[in-house]
Amino acid sequence: MVGRVKRNDCVLVVVDVQDRLINTITLHELIVENIKALVQTAVVLRMPILATEQEKLGDTMPEVKSLLPNTPTRKISFSCCDNSEFMSKLNAIGRKTVIVCGIETHICVAQTVLDLVRGHRRVLVAKDATSSYGTVDRETAFRRMETSGAEITTSETIIYELTENADTDEFKRILEIVKARRTKLQSAPMN
Repeated sequence: MVGRVKRNDCVLVVVDVQDRLINTITLHELIVENIKALVQTAVVLRMPILATEQEKLGDTMPEVKSLLPNTPTRKISFSCCDNSEFMSKLNAIGRKTVIVCGIETHICVAQTVLDLVRGHRRVLVAKDATSSYGTVDRETAFRRMETSGAEITTSETIIYELTENADTDEFKRILEIVKARRTKLQSAPMN
């Protein structure tokens, strides 16, 4: 499937954005700000959001968890798709386009994306909202996901496609999210 994403066919999946992992992740300040912007946009647009937590790694970081409308699904598996609770929720939503962000790119994100693609879903991965400990793992995972059929894009591209036009109250709220994100990113160290 090619073309723009449409909000009425999308679900946002936030994979394992947990305190015990986040500070070890490449570009973690950037990643967190972009994840927050995607979640906030999905909330404004009333899009479904599914989040997961790797059971052995604690809770989702508070600044992301506070934005989520639902409690994250706890999992032991690396792929979200190997968790029956997650798949029940995803199937119940009934949408065919899945926007994915989170950590780590080459483990839980990649395995989830590969399974979603194999399951005949359109998958978009927000590259600037997805990372790993190492850049080689991160970049290799993006290439593998893309060659397997996932679309690699950016959070802002996704945000504007979902918003569709500039003359709605929703857009005004989302523009505030984008502006706040940009301001934070300008002042954040990118290490």
